[in-house]
Amino acid sequence: MQASIRISGRRVSRLASAKLAVGRSSSRSLTLCAATGTKTNYPTGLGLLSGRHLTLPPTRVCGSRLYSSSATATASSAGADSAANTSSTVDLGDMIPMDRIRNIGIIAHVDHGKTTLVDCLLKQSGALSGSAAMQETRVMDSNALEKERGITILSKVTSLVYNGHRINIIDTPGHADFGGEVERILSMVDSVVLVVDATEGPMAQTKFVLTKALARGLTPLVVLNKVDRPTSRPDEVDSELLELFMALGASDEQTAYELMYASAKEGWCSSDLGQVSTYVDAASKGQKASGTMLPLLDAIIARVPPPKGERSGAPFSMLVTQLEANSYLGKCALGRITSGTVRVGDRIRVLEPGTSNVKEEGKVTKLFLRSGVQQIEMAQAGAGDVVAISGVPTVSVNSTIAGLDISQALEFIPVDPPTISVTFSVNDSPLAGREGSQLTSGMIRDRLRREAEINVALQVVDDGKSEALEVRGRGELQLSVLIETMRREGFELSVTPPRVLFKKNPENARQILEPFEEITIDVDHESSGVVIEKLTKRKGELKNFSDLADKARMVFHIPTRGLLGYASEFKNDTHGTGVMNHAFLRYDEYVGAFEKSRKASMVCMSLGTATSYALNTIEPRGRLFVRNSDEVYPGMVVGELSKDGNDLDVNPTKAKQLTNIRAAGKDETIRLTPVKPWTLEEVIAYVNPDEAIEVTPTQIRLRKQILDSTKRKQLSRRRVSDIDELLE
Repeated sequence: MQASIRISGRRVSRLASAKLAVGRSSSRSLTLCAATGTKTNYPTGLGLLSGRHLTLPPTRVCGSRLYSSSATATASSAGADSAANTSSTVDLGDMIPMDRIRNIGIIAHVDHGKTTLVDCLLKQSGALSGSAAMQETRVMDSNALEKERGITILSKVTSLVYNGHRINIIDTPGHADFGGEVERILSMVDSVVLVVDATEGPMAQTKFVLTKALARGLTPLVVLNKVDRPTSRPDEVDSELLELFMALGASDEQTAYELMYASAKEGWCSSDLGQVSTYVDAASKGQKASGTMLPLLDAIIARVPPPKGERSGAPFSMLVTQLEANSYLGKCALGRITSGTVRVGDRIRVLEPGTSNVKEEGKVTKLFLRSGVQQIEMAQAGAGDVVAISGVPTVSVNSTIAGLDISQALEFIPVDPPTISVTFSVNDSPLAGREGSQLTSGMIRDRLRREAEINVALQVVDDGKSEALEVRGRGELQLSVLIETMRREGFELSVTPPRVLFKKNPENARQILEPFEEITIDVDHESSGVVIEKLTKRKGELKNFSDLADKARMVFHIPTRGLLGYASEFKNDTHGTGVMNHAFLRYDEYVGAFEKSRKASMVCMSLGTATSYALNTIEPRGRLFVRNSDEVYPGMVVGELSKDGNDLDVNPTKAKQLTNIRAAGKDETIRLTPVKPWTLEEVIAYVNPDEAIEVTPTQIRLRKQILDSTKRKQLSRRRVSDIDELLE
């Protein structure tokens, strides 16, 4: 069997059994030893030697692979010295030459350490000097939900000044549900830093973000993070990345990515594996490693091209990629200036995306540049700068802000379509209005429309016939974050279960297509059997099974509806030790129905307060969702039956009848199983199609969509599936 490695458009074949050994010589070259016994010396790639940027050679060896670069970076000691000498003269609010600007995006899978990496860059470059953020961790995750959940939800823009260059950095979310944030920022950057865990390797979201970056023609700079862990495997992960690049159709230049090794937690980065070993050895002895993150900044300056565009004589234009709220200035539009220059006081107009219609004319009241965690006012900005502009309150994402002589809107990057939807409506339960302040359908409609303006990955569908609104998104997590944000703002809502968005095949109107996901699972070997069994029942197809340290890694292709409600089962089956990640794959042919996994419900039939006496008699029938003294109402789901069958009406408000005869037993002696309060993710994954979620600022309840039991039974006989409705 032959194995091949691509080099500058050519392919070099070798026997699969041939082993490649890599060694380092004193002349800083790498030696490739093949099965033939011949040796060839290749100079190293980008590094730091005596403060200079080394020349990037046409061919480079890293780990156990050989590949080439079609582009050559030229080293110049005079250039490096002049950049170092001007670093102290750059003012944060100045408009600097375009050749000293670098626009870079940080992309990665969730929990691979990109936000921690940005923290290190900001702190070690001095961007946070003198601020309270210097003592904080994950300073870019400023949203309250981001700090609570430990994930990045919204993309953030910041900048730093290093060696006379301004580096604009965009930190992006790593979860697949927030992939729209990654897609829209790619128009702002000229390259990306792809952060990959040196143990886990490329995951589902790694493939997604890399696909988008390669499609834009960007050449990534790859950072293998967490290489100081005992389980790290940099050479294997490097090979997996190269295979992924080739599978995605990367060009020779893109395949010749610069590779660096880092530990963002410890604050160092290097392109030299020997130096990495020194850092790791020092840490194992309890010593502080002497390395820094500055080699990564040097690599960004050397490898990332400056922005393109004309400043002098060109009309001003900018594509809006994000909106920010300011307490004093109102709505601020953030984006990268495509051409020309803009000053405070200039007359500008807003062009609608697609149609190029003039939506508004106004003038620039303020110009802002974000540095570290602060906003710096600017007098003027030019092409290549990433700035925020205030003065046009009707602007929206993907709009074009331009001078009065521009009549054509800029092209924007369309995001992938949503795959699931839920319906938001007014809370109409008997307990409605007791906690929230935002109760009407008009308030809900206005809030959702504002969210759709900011978040282009969300779609709000209003048919105008009812008070309910359909909200379409990428996944359960994205929708749960929206619901949690609204409940903290004082909204009371009724939310239906998530359902998959089917569509017809354009070439065959009778063929239904449904979204598929690629899911990557890491579990203990003893749990792999039950995971495979359950995902197979949900129409999942096992594509790959491999060993990863002491874990088993499985890759499935599965319909999106097969993942709805599976998260809680997965947690129980793996005893909380499994890790599951997924990303949208494609729309494919509908694969048919699969068996229901959830049992029937216990439904309340009376209004009042739950009593321990009644709950004690109900609990043997299944699992309870309510506790003693909780308020309940007819149609509310108070538990799950332990057996399959139809829903059971129960009365949790029944009290013990009082008599004048002394009884041996007392209510205080009743011991009920503790009830864990619902989280939004849990209840969204659990809810049945005929149920709804009641959300208030302090409570999450499960209820039937139709509270009256008689009407509920009548309508259940006439229920039409989504497939039948689409075919009609």
